[in-house]
Amino acid sequence: MAFFDYETLKLIWWLFIGVLLIGFAIMDGFDMGVATWLPFLGKTDDERRVIINTIGPTWEGNQTWLITAGGAIFAAWPLVYAAAFSGLYIALLLVLFALFFRPVGFDYRSKLPNPAWRNGWDWALFAGSAIPALIFGVAFGNLLIGLPFYYDDTLRSFYTGSFWALLNPFALLCGAVSLTMLMMHGAIYIQLRTESVVHHRAKKAALVTGILCAITFALAGVWVAFGIDGYQITSIQNVNIALNPLAKTVEKSVGGWLTNYQTYPWMMSAPIAGFLGIALALISSHAKKEKTAFICSSSAITGIILTAGFSMFPFIMPSSTNPVSSLTIWDAVSSQKTLGIMFVVTIIFLPLILLYTSWVFKVLRGKVTIQSIKDNTHTAY
Repeated sequence: MAFFDYETLKLIWWLFIGVLLIGFAIMDGFDMGVATWLPFLGKTDDERRVIINTIGPTWEGNQTWLITAGGAIFAAWPLVYAAAFSGLYIALLLVLFALFFRPVGFDYRSKLPNPAWRNGWDWALFAGSAIPALIFGVAFGNLLIGLPFYYDDTLRSFYTGSFWALLNPFALLCGAVSLTMLMMHGAIYIQLRTESVVHHRAKKAALVTGILCAITFALAGVWVAFGIDGYQITSIQNVNIALNPLAKTVEKSVGGWLTNYQTYPWMMSAPIAGFLGIALALISSHAKKEKTAFICSSSAITGIILTAGFSMFPFIMPSSTNPVSSLTIWDAVSSQKTLGIMFVVTIIFLPLILLYTSWVFKVLRGKVTIQSIKDNTHTAY
């Protein structure tokens, strides 16, 4: 496929995977945020059923964004997939096992009227949403620090770290950014889809988690600037060809992740969108403009994720053990033919997915109330 040269295709797939990760954070992110709030914003069984049914018709479809992003990483960045899924095996299994609680919890929670049964599944749904939200942030934090892996001369990957080392202070701070970001997003969605007391509790919850998200995001930015080493490529071969991951030189320096903002000042739009999106989301939420608040919350998520992506560019998976082994968009990718074929498939099907998703949410719009749950007690979750 010769639509673009190899270098351009590498950049395009960096953008595509960024779009998929942002799409997952926005679409499945509000599901996770809603379920995380479930035991706290719902004081009675009816109120909890209202909260569950705000996402009941759409959560399965939203979760496909994660599957699509994982598949895209496997196809476009096979070295990243191999190194990450082998080195971070325990962390990823923890995410997987936590996600198991979601389909089972949704399907079985209301099968029995027993309060203990339902309360147990409510906490299972909480765990199945809060744990992945936290670990995804921890993963991004460890990417910014650098993961302990390296390649030998035969390009075999070796991971030299442990699961517990991933739970370092900076990574946990990034986990707090991710968790509060999705909890704010979920609270705004609950506010959008509910009425009465649940609506008002969600409004207060959005305010608290929005403020916490802004604070933790700012603290993480200060830490990146002054507390951790960033990575920079000092020499590399022609990026328009297939590259060996070891065919470059890399150096680390405190504040190195800020270099791109000096080179490309337009990248400052990402952190600005993050902070501004949070502020406008909370203002709109307070003004009872829930749709605007949800759009602004989505913009905040986009800005926060892009901030991490822009800071690390062109790195995807830096290596703290041997910086030369760091994987970048130039040397971790599939062949030019593979990227070209995938590009054609993506530009055909991604717009169709977006159109279908938009149609689904248009059809299923409206408020979920206690009365609507009682009227559809056998079909609602």
